[in-house]
Amino acid sequence: MRDPQPDAPLWQARFRAPIVGFPTWAADRPDRIIYASSESGVYQLHAWDRATGERRQITSEPVGLIAGELTPDGEWVVWHRDTTGDESGVWVAAPFAGGTAEPFVEGLPEAWDQGFAIGRKVTVAGTSDREGFDVYVSENGGPAKLLAHSPESIDLGGSNAMMAGPDQGALSADETLLAVEHSEHGDVIHPSLRVIDARTGTVVADLRDEGLALCAFAWSPIAGDKRLAIGHERRGERAPAIWNIETGEVADIAVPWDRLTEVADWWPDASALLLFELRDGRNYLHRYDLATGEITPLPMEEGSLTGARVRPDGTVWYRLQRGEHPGLVFETGRSEPVLEPPLPAPAGRPFVPWEYRNPKGQRVHGWIVEPDGPKPWPTLLFIHGGPTSVDLDRWTPEVQAYVDMGFCVAMLNYRGSIGFGAAWRDELIGNIGWPEVEDAVAGHDDLIARGIADPARSAVAGWSWGGYITLLMHGMHPERFVAGVAGVPVADYPAAYRDESPLLQAYDRALLGGAPEDVPQLMKERSPLEYVDRVQAPLLLLAGEHDSRCPLPQILNYVERLKGRNHPHELYLFGTGHSSFDIDERIRQLGVVLDYLSKTVPGVTRLQAVRGDEANGASGPNGTGSMAAPAGVADPA
Repeated sequence: MRDPQPDAPLWQARFRAPIVGFPTWAADRPDRIIYASSESGVYQLHAWDRATGERRQITSEPVGLIAGELTPDGEWVVWHRDTTGDESGVWVAAPFAGGTAEPFVEGLPEAWDQGFAIGRKVTVAGTSDREGFDVYVSENGGPAKLLAHSPESIDLGGSNAMMAGPDQGALSADETLLAVEHSEHGDVIHPSLRVIDARTGTVVADLRDEGLALCAFAWSPIAGDKRLAIGHERRGERAPAIWNIETGEVADIAVPWDRLTEVADWWPDASALLLFELRDGRNYLHRYDLATGEITPLPMEEGSLTGARVRPDGTVWYRLQRGEHPGLVFETGRSEPVLEPPLPAPAGRPFVPWEYRNPKGQRVHGWIVEPDGPKPWPTLLFIHGGPTSVDLDRWTPEVQAYVDMGFCVAMLNYRGSIGFGAAWRDELIGNIGWPEVEDAVAGHDDLIARGIADPARSAVAGWSWGGYITLLMHGMHPERFVAGVAGVPVADYPAAYRDESPLLQAYDRALLGGAPEDVPQLMKERSPLEYVDRVQAPLLLLAGEHDSRCPLPQILNYVERLKGRNHPHELYLFGTGHSSFDIDERIRQLGVVLDYLSKTVPGVTRLQAVRGDEANGASGPNGTGSMAAPAGVADPA
């Protein structure tokens, strides 16, 4: 394992502590397991043979990697190879026992990944490019053939909103049917479901809820059983149901709560479902008996989950994290981890639940991480990305580093976040930017009223959509914060749309309520570039050269406007896409952010920066340097 550098400052040691992701196992050889780990210094796939106890690194991708799959026989490890960080690439495979990677399916184009499912005889892949969205099929190892095409988004089913994992659930157990989520009747936020013949592409069944989202979780594990576990929003929040493709019946699963609930898996004999509940930023697992309707809570540690599945022997594995420690993989009912990193991480401070009311009287949920010392504290409002994401009780060395500086870090699940009802999520449709800023301002006012935040020592920061809100905040409320950090932000909305990947363009159309030409005034009005001349506080911006989500040119447009008025700012470029999986780069990135905040926010502690061998050559205000992007929502930490 890579030297963890025990003499490193505490904030760096947390980053360097190795992370292991939730494992994936081969259907026919469940002792053959792969998982993502950062123990080499870059997130890569690792193999674990439980029969022999051997563990070793499989991939050495320059950009890094956090997800892969195994063929059912356990012989091959498969992943989407992205060489630049723009998230487009090709599917390759290497032997589980070790060897060189090669293209997995002949004829698959280089494209963005819209899902992949590997059967024993059938493999399906979803892709997107500038021409639209496609589904390909390969039979018995033969070349790929086009199964379906649409100008609107198509994604393979079999995943869920809250947990990373393979799309194996898209393909029925007998490999005859394929479940896809598509936007032909709605948009990417409110997809419909379609089941097609996995060999011919013929439509077998359609399911549509006008104005509401549907998603596919997993097929019954019994060959020939045409029941598909799905999620719907007919009661206001995502809830589970069973769609019987043979009869057309949709049987609701009556959970006794109105909180986001998804199907994580089936039990191997199809007698029960593993349910995954989100409750105010923490997760809970339940067993739902299909014959009796009985729901049984499963014993587990408290925190948030990044994965949960039922093993072939009926045991349940889950990966849990919380503010104090990174993720460990447990079996329900057992306190000893099944899979853990080779070295522990220095402990973090706990996430304390927080709630307040916004100007509309709505409850806003969030978290506070408290520093030492007397109140009021220097305060960093840390805005999550997405926007259809959520701040959980989770391990994040970045937040802990800010707390080490003396910041109280406040995180809020503004309107647009998931887990608080479909109406809460959809408040942004046709109304982006302003509700999030309004909720953030209300949160800051609440912290000041409680004597927690010092208004003269308050800053705001965020990545991706959080970076967008940071820039919008400084333009709309220029007097409120003394500094801002906007990582990979949307800065010039119209320009960003032109250069985005096809899926992100579809997502923007859903948020805007139409294509840019349909709502030009809205897109312009909610773009941070419109307010750049009002900005008063110094800003630090970070941008990725190959970012297909928040592309570089539109960030440079914003920076040029700052330069034109000689406004104090710094810009740092890094060489990948929207995020980096290289730990050294993450440390360099955060070192620059910490240094910047120590210069611009009075009264915070200047933490020891990166050492000489890790310095990134960053220049002063108005300059450029090289640094890493922040962790994204897909980060297995």
